[in-house]
Amino acid sequence: MKKIGKEQVRKARQTLAKYKEGKAVLDKRIVSNEQWWKLRHWGEIGYDKGDTRPMPASAWLFNSLANKHADAMDNIPEPAVLPREKSDEEVAKQLSLILPAILERCGYEKLYSDGWWYKLKNGSMCTAVVWDPDADGGMGDIAIRNADILNLFWEPGIKDIEESANLFYVTLVDRERLNLMYPELLGEDTESVAGGTGNVEKYKTEDKTDDSAKVEVVDWYYKKTINGRKQLCYCKFCGDRVIYSSEDDESCADGFYKHSRYPFVMDTLFVQEGTPCGFGYIDVMRDAQMYIDKLSQVVLEHTVMMSRKRYFIRQNSAVNEAEFADLKNRFVHVAGNLGEEDIREIKAEPLDNSVMNALSLKIDELKETSGNRDFSQGSVSNGVTAASAIAALQEAGSKLSRDMIKGTYFAFQQVCYLIIELIRQFYDTPRSFRITGGYDAFDNSAIKEQSRELFGVQLGTKKPVFDIVCTASKKSPFSKASQNELAKQLFQLGFFNPETAVQALGCLAMMDFEGKEEIERVIRDNAGMNEVKI
Repeated sequence: MKKIGKEQVRKARQTLAKYKEGKAVLDKRIVSNEQWWKLRHWGEIGYDKGDTRPMPASAWLFNSLANKHADAMDNIPEPAVLPREKSDEEVAKQLSLILPAILERCGYEKLYSDGWWYKLKNGSMCTAVVWDPDADGGMGDIAIRNADILNLFWEPGIKDIEESANLFYVTLVDRERLNLMYPELLGEDTESVAGGTGNVEKYKTEDKTDDSAKVEVVDWYYKKTINGRKQLCYCKFCGDRVIYSSEDDESCADGFYKHSRYPFVMDTLFVQEGTPCGFGYIDVMRDAQMYIDKLSQVVLEHTVMMSRKRYFIRQNSAVNEAEFADLKNRFVHVAGNLGEEDIREIKAEPLDNSVMNALSLKIDELKETSGNRDFSQGSVSNGVTAASAIAALQEAGSKLSRDMIKGTYFAFQQVCYLIIELIRQFYDTPRSFRITGGYDAFDNSAIKEQSRELFGVQLGTKKPVFDIVCTASKKSPFSKASQNELAKQLFQLGFFNPETAVQALGCLAMMDFEGKEEIERVIRDNAGMNEVKI
C-alpha cells in the first residue's frame, strides 16, 4: 500500500494554504519592491490616474543598489576544503579543486549576480542545491539554482527554515508539458487536475501573461524521525495526484537526501526576528526616495509655471486671444485702444530656498542610510587629492559592503556543505573534471562512511568531515594594487634574500595578510637552495 496518496496530499495542500496566508505580507512587499526597482513606484505611492502633473522617478535608490552589487561582484567567493583529520588531507585537496569546477559548471557566477540583485531588493536570496537525475545524459549531477521566495512556503513564525515541519516550492507548468513529462500518471486527464495558480503571487510585468493553461506543481519536503534519526522525505504532486514520493521509493530507505536537510539555503541581508527572510535596502530607502521624487515634482511643476507665462485678459478686451497665444505671429491685432487693464501677466513667485534645501537633505539622507557616500563611487571633495587618502576613504567606506558580503560567505559555506553531501551520496561512479593542470577523476569512495577495525575488532564507522573556508576569487583593482605593492616592498626590503631568511620569517610571523603562507614557503625554499649550493 502506498504511504502517500490523495488523502495525504489533500492535507499537504491545506498546510500549504496556511503557509501562504502566513507570508502574504512578505509576498506583497517583494512585488512592491520590484516596482520600486523598475522606477515604477508612483503606482505604489498612490496617485490619481488623471493627474497631469510631472511624476519624476529619480534613480538615487537604483544607483545605490547598483554600487552595492558592484562591490559584491568584486568579491565572488571561492571555497577551500580543510580536513578535520590528517587522514583526510588528500581527499580535501581533491575537493578543493573539484568544488570550483562544479560551481562553474552550474553557472554559479551568474547565479551569484542574480541572487545579489534579489538580496539587495528584498533582503534575502535563496539558493537551491539539488540532485538532477536527468543531467549528464541520465547519469545525474548536482544542480544549483536561485529560488524565488514568492514560490517558497514555510511554517509561519520560525526563523530557520530547518525548523519548519514542511517546506513547499511551487512552480507553474504548462498542462501539455506536464502531460508529456508524466504521461503514465496524468495521461489525457490534465484538464481535470485541481491545480490552479492561486498560491503564487505574481509580479507586475510589462508582458501580458496568461496562466489559464498552467497548473501548480508542488515540491513538498518534510521531515520524519525514523529509528531515532531524522530523515528528509520528498513528494511531488499536482492537484490531488502524486507524481513521486520518496517514502514509496525503496532506494530512499535512508531518506531522499541522506544529509537530512532541506535543499534550500537562505542568505539574509538585514535580519528580522520570527522569519527566515530579512529586509533589504529598498525597504530602508523607499521613504527617502519617495520624498525626493515628491519634492522634485514640486520643483519641476514650479519651473514649468515660471517658464510658461500666463496672463489675465479682461472679458471684453480688445486683444485677439488666438493671435496672442500663437507665438508664430509677429503681429497681434487689437480692436480700439489697448489699455494696461486689458491684459496683465500673472506673476509667479520664485521657489523658496527651503524646498531646495529639503530636497538636498533628503538626497543626503538616502546616501547616508545606504552607505553610498560620494567617495565610495570615486568622487571626493573638500580638497582631498592624494591618491592614498582617496584609497583610504574608499576602503573605510566599504565596511558596510564587507559586512554584507561576509553574510553571503556564511551562506556559501552551507551551499558547499550540501554539494559535498550530494557528492557523498550520488557520486558512485568516477566523474571527470577539468581543473588547473589537467583533468582529474573523482568518486565518493573516499568520503563515504566507512567501518574501521583494529586487529579484527570493529571500532565503529568513520565519516570524513570537512570545514569550508571562503576567499574572494575576484577582487577590486584597489585590492590587487595593494597586494602588488606589498610584494614589491618585500622584495626591496630583502625578504627573499637567503642570507636574511631567519629575520624575514620572524618579521612575517608578526604580519597578517593574504598569501603569507606562500611567501613563507618561498623564503624557506630559497634558504634551503642556498645551503645546498654552499
